Amino acid sequence: MSKIKYNGFELDIFDAAKKFRKYQIHLLKRYIKDPFLEVGPGKGGLVNLYEKFTNNITLIEPDNKLFHLLKKRFSKKNIIIKSHTISKEKSKYKTIIYFDVLEHIEDDLNEVKLASARLKKNGRLIFNVPAHQLFYNKFDKSVGHFKRYNKKDFVIIEKNTDLKIEKLIYYDSIGLLFLILNKLFKLRDGNLKNKIYLWNMLMPLSRIIDILTYNKLGKSLFCVFKK
Repeated sequence: MSKIKYNGFELDIFDAAKKFRKYQIHLLKRYIKDPFLEVGPGKGGLVNLYEKFTNNITLIEPDNKLFHLLKKRFSKKNIIIKSHTISKEKSKYKTIIYFDVLEHIEDDLNEVKLASARLKKNGRLIFNVPAHQLFYNKFDKSVGHFKRYNKKDFVIIEKNTDLKIEKLIYYDSIGLLFLILNKLFKLRDGNLKNKIYLWNMLMPLSRIIDILTYNKLGKSLFCVFKK
């Protein structure tokens, strides 16, 4: 069974960053096909956005507290919610997504192999992860991140699985700038909510810079594998 460590504070941060969430959905919406599975949805912050593109949603949430929260939150919707890990899953899907989850799993290669086994032919396995191990910091450690990722990490995964990389890009250049400033000046985490608010408000600018730089820079890394 894969080890997954969650932090509620981290979930609240990103679910509150609405502009950032919409940007993420913009990146992946063309890959969402039925049947659709999200592994480790946390509090389900992206589900309402997924529903614009799919009517067949399954959520796998191994954390017992979050599982019951999801059951309550989506009790009136036609969404399947399961409490096990991908290793126990029996169904197959056209799209499987791990959104800010893989970095919480110590044996990430094994997790990818397990997920790949649950993909239908020509299905897609999507990962969104924090980028650049160089910037791994106390915050990453405090929220249960084992690592941050570079493109080469997914190239290695590709070589050790039956998957092929279809898209692999960095994004959120403004977020990367904040990471650089934090590392250079050793900024403290005080007023973190204000920093998150500013970062989220600057997201439209970040999207423009990402386009102009051909997604060569960014705080996050987005990978789409095709089986």
